[in-house]
Amino acid sequence: MSESFTDEQYAFLRHARFGELPPAVRPDERTASTETDPPRYQPDPAPGRYEQDLRAGG
Repeated sequence: MSESFTDEQYAFLRHARFGELPPAVRPDERTASTETDPPRYQPDPAPGRYEQDLRAGG
C-alpha cells in the first residue's frame, strides 16, 4: 500500500531538503547583459572548411 503525503508534509520535506529560497530580485535591481564574445562551445569554422567537408562527404 502506498502512503500519500499532504501538501503541508511535502512543503516541510522541501524545506528540510533545500532550505529557504533567497529573496526575489526586484526589477529595479536587475541589470541587462550583452554577449560580447561568441560562445566558446561553437567555434567559427576555418575558412573553406564547409567546402572541404562537402568534398570529403562529411
